[in-house]
Amino acid sequence: MTQLLSCFKAYDIRGRIPDEINVDIAYRIGRAYAEKIGPKRVIVGRDIRLSSDELAEAVSKGLQDAGVDVFDIGLSGTEEVYYATFAYKDGDEPMDGGIMVTASHNPKDFNGMKLVRELSKPVSGDTGLNDIKLLAEANNFDAPVAERGRVIPISIAEAYTEHLLSYIDSSALTPIKIVVNAGNGAAGHVIDWLEAAFKKANVTALEFIKVNHEPDGHFPHGIPNPLLPENRDSTINAIHEHKADLGIAWDGDFDRCFLFDETGRFIEGYYIVGLLAEAFLIQNPGSKIVHDPRLTWNTIDIISHLSGTAVQSKTGHAFIKERMRLEDAIYGGEMSAHHYFKDFSYCDSGMIPWLLVVALISKSGKSLSQLVDERMQLFPASGEINRTIENPAAAIEKVKHHYEALAQVIDYTDGLSMEFGDWRFNLRCSNTEPLVRLNVESRGNEALMQEKTDEILALLL
Repeated sequence: MTQLLSCFKAYDIRGRIPDEINVDIAYRIGRAYAEKIGPKRVIVGRDIRLSSDELAEAVSKGLQDAGVDVFDIGLSGTEEVYYATFAYKDGDEPMDGGIMVTASHNPKDFNGMKLVRELSKPVSGDTGLNDIKLLAEANNFDAPVAERGRVIPISIAEAYTEHLLSYIDSSALTPIKIVVNAGNGAAGHVIDWLEAAFKKANVTALEFIKVNHEPDGHFPHGIPNPLLPENRDSTINAIHEHKADLGIAWDGDFDRCFLFDETGRFIEGYYIVGLLAEAFLIQNPGSKIVHDPRLTWNTIDIISHLSGTAVQSKTGHAFIKERMRLEDAIYGGEMSAHHYFKDFSYCDSGMIPWLLVVALISKSGKSLSQLVDERMQLFPASGEINRTIENPAAAIEKVKHHYEALAQVIDYTDGLSMEFGDWRFNLRCSNTEPLVRLNVESRGNEALMQEKTDEILALLL
């Protein structure tokens, strides 16, 4: 009898333990992944959540019963699964896919999975996830194979760390004191690996102040989600206490990093996209940069001044990665703090961005605040504002009708974007909730940006 599974979402698998996802469902996901993707060798990793070990073991058993060899990297972040999937080889044989057990920044009674195929290409709704869901729901698999797959524990520490450091010239770093806040998630061990690698190379420029460093699935200091203002205090306080030059905080599976300047100010991800686009274009003139449609003017301005090509993509990691591959783009960035890199198999990383920012600070001799202040003044932005609305589509149509006679550009790449001479906005529905998400920016006029933000919010009411 088919059991409908609510844990399958548009891009990944997420649900409450044990009613929406559990050991039985995890086993079925492993079997269904094996039958639909057809791999021989799969990477499996897990975050620090209390249920992650048993779910990783169950999904591994499902893979094994289908004859798949599991290469287990243990406690990890999502990007470590991405890296191992595209870079690790069993002798000469590449990996055919990867499964990361994580619920990222969801409440601690949740868990889930992120699935990729060869070269860490995403498995999402229209690229296999729906087929896996239907087969897992039916629970009607081929007979177990005669020779079960093996579980092979592996370490990627040295190769992965070496790859991260390939993005910067460590010898050119200047003294920088950095607060690193893993939020008791999975990021701490990678900081330790990098610290050891710097020490081995006699690079003494970076000093790490570690906050909430130890992995702890009880999350004693709250769920690691630095997008929530109430979760930023421990980073900000440590910056002030230690007179640090920079603060970095990660979500639970560290596929996103969030930056704070030397004053403790939280820097919106939008301006970091511009910084990284600039860094890549200086090194790789004429390259393509992919960005999302929510906030765009600062990114496009930087790219055009450096003779690059700006490519707009629908929001969401599967869309960004697909467009980057299509365009052979060197870098892609979303204002939500997802940053994608061609040399990282077009995947997102929460470690590469801050290393690049540290290198920029060293090279420019400027603080992070100095690097972003001018851009924030040139293109002030509201940041993403969410409103719960019963009929989001009707609300967006009302806003469109109000402004369309004056709009110079109307774009539907993702929701509704409207541009006027000196300001623009993007308004889009949430994929999963009765929410609309608003972003507004202007050309050098913060008062106008705020006025238009208030105006649209009043219309939405």
